[in-house]
Amino acid sequence: MKTEARFAQLVLTPEQREQFLQRIGPQVSPEDGQFIGRLLEAWPELLGLFNQRGMSLERLRRVAFGAPTEKTATVCPAAAPQPASGETALAGPRRRRKGHGRTAARHYTGARRVPVPHPSLRPAQLCPDCQKGKLRRAKAAPVVRVSAQPPITAQVWELEVLRCALCGKTFTAPLPESAGPQKHDPSVGVMAALLRYGSGVPAYRLAQLQRSLGVPLPASTQWEEVEPLARQCQPVLDELLRQAAQAPLLHNDDTTMRISDVRREIRAEKDPKRTGIFTTGILAQTPQHPIALFFTGRRHAGENLTRVLRQRAADLPHPIHMCDGLSRNESSEFESILACCLAHGRRGFVEAAPDFPQACQQVLESLRAVYRFDAQARKEALSPQQRLFWHQTYSQPVMDQLKTWLQEQLDQKRVEPNSGLGEAIGYLLRHWEPLTLFRVASAIVREGRAARDVAFMVKRHHECNYARATRRT
Repeated sequence: MKTEARFAQLVLTPEQREQFLQRIGPQVSPEDGQFIGRLLEAWPELLGLFNQRGMSLERLRRVAFGAPTEKTATVCPAAAPQPASGETALAGPRRRRKGHGRTAARHYTGARRVPVPHPSLRPAQLCPDCQKGKLRRAKAAPVVRVSAQPPITAQVWELEVLRCALCGKTFTAPLPESAGPQKHDPSVGVMAALLRYGSGVPAYRLAQLQRSLGVPLPASTQWEEVEPLARQCQPVLDELLRQAAQAPLLHNDDTTMRISDVRREIRAEKDPKRTGIFTTGILAQTPQHPIALFFTGRRHAGENLTRVLRQRAADLPHPIHMCDGLSRNESSEFESILACCLAHGRRGFVEAAPDFPQACQQVLESLRAVYRFDAQARKEALSPQQRLFWHQTYSQPVMDQLKTWLQEQLDQKRVEPNSGLGEAIGYLLRHWEPLTLFRVASAIVREGRAARDVAFMVKRHHECNYARATRRT
């Protein structure tokens, strides 16, 4: 049998996959069944990567397992370690941070504080040392003690029962008021939700941990406690949407998602207009604090951004919208000042560096200088207007020189446009204005990856069997 035929036999249709999982379900544990289901869904995606145009083994390794680092010194190991011109006086050599690595007592904001008075001395008493001055309270000396307990704890109230030896009637002690009327305190659902959607702990894994610690909490019970919280938190979500819509800077990105319920809905349609499922992350940089919003469903990032911007005040100026170069990330109803993430433009040269080391080294070193200028601005906590003037003074000459060099590579036919380097140069030049918006507006160079990172975080935390636990759009 040919190799192609053997691989084709390993790819199952959605119906075949469902039937296979139903057959093996009774023979394996729920955890193994979920793992096998994820393998069956990931296998066609892996084969599809081989068919992508320009896919190499090195790029496949980065897509499948992630790149350990994309620093210039790693991508171009032969690059000279000297910084770019004019950079030494500003950024300077990197130094190790001072500190012993311990966590200070002030960082334990969730710890229970226990005041301990002095056993023999009180304020206003004479000093036992000099016998002249009076004692007064000074800043307390904190001592931290950390202990462990299960995420969910339980307390068993053993009510005393008295039984008459003659008539057999029993008398049971009343339950103390501190025990509460419900078996599960409302804090149980809150903690289960935080562990599940804030820290990515699956319900079955929390159930295993609780069972091993002697406080059982089945996955079904967790869902019964968590589901009512979603309805109670709806007003909070609505307010976060309203506040995020007023932000001057918005990031958005999306990633593919797998939800069994939505997938079945798509299969039931005769001619679905859209078959993809996406998780969108929208990060709004408000003056008070950042707001992260997540939407999971069949809408693209731009459509979810439109939903947020519908609540934006009409008298506010157009927001700065930072995303990658995909048109589906942009809103079709509302105008914004587009700013593309510079990291996306840089990644094309990282991927082309093995084949074009010298040319890519020059581009990466120029971008490294800009990133270091931005890091210096962050370190000095410059205001948005100060940051803008800083980039116009130091970053703009570097970027202007880089643009001239990139255009010369294409005009003088030094680079084949269809090569990896040519495509990276073309992407940078086509999106030059939004990629370099930091030269004319107070946008932030490196924060374009923030929305993408939170979108991937939601994708990693959610499981297919918990379809209703995500925000459906």
